[in-house]
Amino acid sequence: MKYPYEIEEDPRKLAELGFWTEDVYRDLMACQKGLMTEKEFTSRYHKKSAILCLDMTGFTKSTLAHSALFSFYRILNVQEICYPVFRACNADIIHAFADNFAVIFSDPSDALDASFEIHKRISIYNESEREMKDIVQCCIGIGYGDVYSIGHDQAMGDEMNRASVLGEDTAKGSETLVTENVYETLKHRTDCLFRLQTQDDVPFPFYSVQKKEECST
Repeated sequence: MKYPYEIEEDPRKLAELGFWTEDVYRDLMACQKGLMTEKEFTSRYHKKSAILCLDMTGFTKSTLAHSALFSFYRILNVQEICYPVFRACNADIIHAFADNFAVIFSDPSDALDASFEIHKRISIYNESEREMKDIVQCCIGIGYGDVYSIGHDQAMGDEMNRASVLGEDTAKGSETLVTENVYETLKHRTDCLFRLQTQDDVPFPFYSVQKKEECST
């Protein structure tokens, strides 16, 4: 049956959605029609990156308990704490959305260092005179590998998906979880302790990681 409704196939108009650029839409359409090979598309847009996905705990609960404005304060406070850390750890791209961060690094070691530093600073903040009514913690997932340098975060693909699952759905407060790729790349680090984890609802192996000095305290 012929599809009876309008289909928008103008890359320029689709780019107004703010999801992909006009060039990406044009090239994807060319691939779909067989005018560009998948190999050509991949060579144009593939890039090796480390992806850090951060989610804040208690966002919905704090909104229900206090107010929408209070939840905005919590987001503001965490952004004020995290942004300098990401910059100091050589982040290439930093994007915030609601109570989440998606941050892109060239080096997965920088991403891991950023996660340790964020957990430390959030903990100190919670004990300082600037503490929030509801304690906030961060859940972090990190992936590393070839992704497509397209979209809002310039990193779409399997490792971005895995980092998102770990950071937004799996990690607990103050926990950092990493993909197998990250573990294989950074397992030589003598300052870290990696532990293999499995969960029935996570369809891939992953690792929790801590600084060794924190494991002994």
